[in-house]
Amino acid sequence: MKRSEQIESNTWDLSSLAKDAAAWEKDLARLKKAFRKARSFKGTLSRSPDSLYAFLCYLRDTEMEAERIGSWAFLSYEADSSNPDVQKRMMMYQDAADAFTQDISWYSTELISIDDALVRQWMKEPRYAEFRVYLKKSLREKKHILSEKEEHLLSLYAPVSGSAEKAFMDLNNIELSFDGVFGEKLTHGSYAKFLKSQDESVRETAYRNYYRAYDAHKNTIADLYISSVKEDIFTSKARNYRSSLDAALFPDNIPESVYRSLIDAVHGAFPLLHSYYETKAEVLGRKKLRHWDCYVPMVSGVKSSRTYDEAVALIAEAVKPLGEGYRDTLISGLTSERWVDRYENEGKRSGAFSAGGYIGKPYILTNYEDDVLDSVFTLIHEGGHSMHSWYSSRSNPFMCYSYSIFEAEVASTFNENLLSRYLLSTSQSDEEKAYILGKNLDDIVATLFRQTMFAEFELKAHEMAERGEPLTLEVLRTLYRSLLAQYFGPAMEFEDVSDLECLRIPHFYRAFYCFKYATGISASIALSERVLAGGGRERDDYMGFLRSGGSAYPIQALRKAGVDMGTPEPVMKATEHFGRLLSEFRKLRGI
Repeated sequence: MKRSEQIESNTWDLSSLAKDAAAWEKDLARLKKAFRKARSFKGTLSRSPDSLYAFLCYLRDTEMEAERIGSWAFLSYEADSSNPDVQKRMMMYQDAADAFTQDISWYSTELISIDDALVRQWMKEPRYAEFRVYLKKSLREKKHILSEKEEHLLSLYAPVSGSAEKAFMDLNNIELSFDGVFGEKLTHGSYAKFLKSQDESVRETAYRNYYRAYDAHKNTIADLYISSVKEDIFTSKARNYRSSLDAALFPDNIPESVYRSLIDAVHGAFPLLHSYYETKAEVLGRKKLRHWDCYVPMVSGVKSSRTYDEAVALIAEAVKPLGEGYRDTLISGLTSERWVDRYENEGKRSGAFSAGGYIGKPYILTNYEDDVLDSVFTLIHEGGHSMHSWYSSRSNPFMCYSYSIFEAEVASTFNENLLSRYLLSTSQSDEEKAYILGKNLDDIVATLFRQTMFAEFELKAHEMAERGEPLTLEVLRTLYRSLLAQYFGPAMEFEDVSDLECLRIPHFYRAFYCFKYATGISASIALSERVLAGGGRERDDYMGFLRSGGSAYPIQALRKAGVDMGTPEPVMKATEHFGRLLSEFRKLRGI
């Protein structure tokens, strides 16, 4: 449907960010004036604790407003990127933000020029309480802050940064078109539904038509991704990081060993993963799986269709272990509070996300499909993100409320675990239980194993470029095909276009993002087991994690919640959990 055809109650209510477009434009005009004040603070920070405090208050107030105003433009764009007025407002905000980046580029250099001991002394003053975490983290960044002139040069580059990602998203969400599937329209949203069809001809047609579109644009998309990799490497070198991976992990204080040990642990579980695909082939009556077979449920004939309202009712039951406060807030957000933009329309971003800010509601974009069980899991997943944002913003000062993506994927997959366990506990037959187990196995493969494969691809591609080896379309495809063979194992027969999958993953444009899904589900499996097996203390520990926001580095925050992601143990235990589920499924199916 077109955006104008959406029923208002099925769309998100952005009025907590701005009343309407006219009010937003007035807000942007005021914000641009505030942006221009940045230079008036230049040269004042080291004068006294009063001077630094005055600037920090300015920075807090200005960035808080920028987040609110930018979020309204961003969410409007993601809901209908084909609307020229929406495009214009997004560019208006981006231009203003880019100018602010240049006007404040002096700040980091000036802050680190102040003696650390002096800054730490000033931070002891009670009025600095809301800025202490922010300043401590800023001081840690000191060795990666450049001279004022160099910071200004990098700020001039800011408008160009991310161009490859934007071009890919526009191509992917607006311009890419697919041939239909037996009279039905094929879109990013409906592709998942077609791949779950029990009719192989539907699956194969959807698969071939989907990848035919990417095949037609493969050189352009490869060039975009290669440009994105080069941008990552440029930024890491400019800021004196050891590598692009080091640059990505440093802000969250995550050792590279966490990334690499994730890959190693998953490689160690390949026998289990290959057994899963062999089981799927056996269930489907095949000697070999085709790529379009990988997502079809291993148990058919079980009703999985749920309306949006039915999904919300199911979620309300699943999250009960987290307490009435959590449940009531989430359910009102999913319904009467209108956090959610529910259904697909032309120009709307594919997939789903949560976008919570300090001001306003923690919004959710989804493309809900009644007859795809994944839609229910997606909704509770994004609801986990939004509740994380809800608690974080109400428990911390603005300057340290924002949690890392590493932590975010714990809160979301934790909720998925609750839903899986609730469905298993309420299943009415072995057939239904096997269906849920199969779904659970599919989800762990998608979130732990597949995201680790994506993470390994990203790492290898970046390391090749950093060694000076040229990246080309064929190099990327060859690399990706080798990983497909390793991860899927001998049960899979690939198509000529199977390796084009590497060209359609949006998260690849945010380097080293994918591994956080894998670590997130590993942590969440451990924490959900701890909460469900424990009592009030274990739940309070987890709720404390949700409230911690950005007040601590992620590994520290998770340790307090009860899991140590600084070691490979949680990932190994997650693969063992997968193995137990697989054994239980095979037993139920008599395999």
